[in-house]
Amino acid sequence: MSETIVAARAPWSAVVRRGQHLTITDLGGNQAVDCLLYDAHDTAVRYSAPDTIHAQGNIFLTTGSVLLSNEHTPLMTVVEDTCGRHDTVGGACSKESNTLRYGHHTWSQHACVENFLAEGAKYGLGKRDLVSNINWYMNVPVEADGTLGIVDGISAPGLRVVLRAETDVLVLVSNCPQINNPCNGFDPTPVLMTIAEGAAS
Repeated sequence: MSETIVAARAPWSAVVRRGQHLTITDLGGNQAVDCLLYDAHDTAVRYSAPDTIHAQGNIFLTTGSVLLSNEHTPLMTVVEDTCGRHDTVGGACSKESNTLRYGHHTWSQHACVENFLAEGAKYGLGKRDLVSNINWYMNVPVEADGTLGIVDGISAPGLRVVLRAETDVLVLVSNCPQINNPCNGFDPTPVLMTIAEGAAS
């Protein structure tokens, strides 16, 4: 078993082998964890939000959700979730989106896209390889008129989500640095990443 505390605002990555379990624990509560998945042997095969949403008939992820690739093959399955639901449509923050939403003074702030690019470069991945991501613990309700909100999280300290790898999966994470909206309670905190053999940690 391996355990890594990912600092607030920091990236993380690992290859999770088929049958292993990855546990993401929200240590401080109300911390969004942006996540991308790739087939470890062919990174052209990667997480697909449209395939996943269509297959399960739900935009939110929770226990039983199968995270599908752009080839409609299973990458990981949510086998335990003590939070209740996770976002698939809110996307990753970037310098550009921060500037558009919150003003030019935010341009210098670090963001999830920068984390993904820095961590992905270790595996030969670039901007073209970034796709719509998963936001573990992020609360993005959809209103009756179709608009999205980014509101206070529904997570709490110690809640966790456990993913079983259905093939060898490269996992990229940005422990979201966003301080301009409530997705991290305006105060990013560390998370714990645990990889265990065959059972949830």
